[in-house]
Amino acid sequence: MIVFIDNLQEFTTSLPEFLQWLGIMIIAAIPFVESYFGSAVGVIVGMNPIIAVGAAVIGNVISMLIFVLSAHGIRAKATQGKAPKELTPSRAKLKERFDRYGVPGVSLLGQIFLPSQITSAAMVSFGAPKNQVILWQVISIILWGIAFGVLATLGISVLR
Repeated sequence: MIVFIDNLQEFTTSLPEFLQWLGIMIIAAIPFVESYFGSAVGVIVGMNPIIAVGAAVIGNVISMLIFVLSAHGIRAKATQGKAPKELTPSRAKLKERFDRYGVPGVSLLGQIFLPSQITSAAMVSFGAPKNQVILWQVISIILWGIAFGVLATLGISVLR
């Protein structure tokens, strides 16, 4: 994972300084990188933390929206007039967490286990209202991005 983060940092620093925010948006759109690592990478390469967090959040939100809207469309077509299929063990575990914690809980805590793109698409596939999933995922993406941006900023200040 450290090599992967190093590669993302190299990618970002290879861009002209005025385009580094675009690099952060692109890497934050990658599942498992998201707003949290995107924010940290932006801060580590020397970007203003507010710009780094903002770019990471925007990139992650765009990616998550693509997944949610795609899952919603696929679910609508796949379930039209059909009985629900039996879930695989991993999807059953995710559905159990969804039933226990609801959209807000899975959105806020789900990023500990899976990327926002996967958890959001899974919630929509389970029948959660797409607009509620989008709202709570955006809140979660912002909170995680800010948290890691702050941690990276504090970490950099300690090292100086």
